[in-house]
Amino acid sequence: MLYEVREYVVTPGRLESLITRFKEHALPLFVKHQMDLVQIGVTSVGDHSFNEVVYTLRFTDVADMERKWRAFVHDPEWIAAFRASEADGPLVQSMRRRLVDASSFGEWCTKR
Repeated sequence: MLYEVREYVVTPGRLESLITRFKEHALPLFVKHQMDLVQIGVTSVGDHSFNEVVYTLRFTDVADMERKWRAFVHDPEWIAAFRASEADGPLVQSMRRRLVDASSFGEWCTKR
């Protein structure tokens, strides 16, 4: 299994708008494109507390991840939602992305 962790530092004052974009557009599109959401939330302790959205997606491998992201970013629904949500300026100030390979931990990383 491969886990992709994404951390979005939100443009000041735009957290609720980013949460709305996730709830109304990104999360339904994750389902549409069979992207397995493991967790999503707002950082409450640490850097960027209460101004960062962090989520983790699970993929079988890099090829699976690349195929699903390609379909997601080219989906006309996403393109329209992204453009509309950023009409008053960007929602995200910066983004950090990490890939975590869980294969070394075998059975401990399967769905329970």
